[in-house]
Amino acid sequence: MADTQSIKVLRDQTGISLAECKKALDEAGGDLAKAQVVLKAKGAETADKKSDRNLGSGVVECYIHGAGAIGAMVELACETDFVAKNVDFKALASDIALHIVASAPETVAELLAQEFVKDPSQTVETLIQQGTQKFGERIVLTRFARFALGA
Repeated sequence: MADTQSIKVLRDQTGISLAECKKALDEAGGDLAKAQVVLKAKGAETADKKSDRNLGSGVVECYIHGAGAIGAMVELACETDFVAKNVDFKALASDIALHIVASAPETVAELLAQEFVKDPSQTVETLIQQGTQKFGERIVLTRFARFALGA
């Protein structure tokens, strides 16, 4: 059985609802690390279930590195403007733009398969799936562009 403090810690780490955190901790026997694995697996299931939903909103975010010699622009789509205006959703898009600057992927498929630069234990695709689970909406990286001086 999950205790209140463990549920709160998992919620703070993931941003996922208290009920889902409790379920994951119960399934993991109270082990926080195992509960995070459970939540990651459920994130993929959640994203798959929502794959047929319409994308009606989203955000374009940019990341410019250092003195402005390199940058990236990302279009991250979601279902509603309620989620698109969420600070955490915008941060997700910004993190993906930062990743693009650091890793220089050529295509969306390549980008999604890469280990996330800020947390190599997960891919960019897993990061987006966790966003789908957190926000309760379908999220899709629609397109991106990377710019570098002299390239």
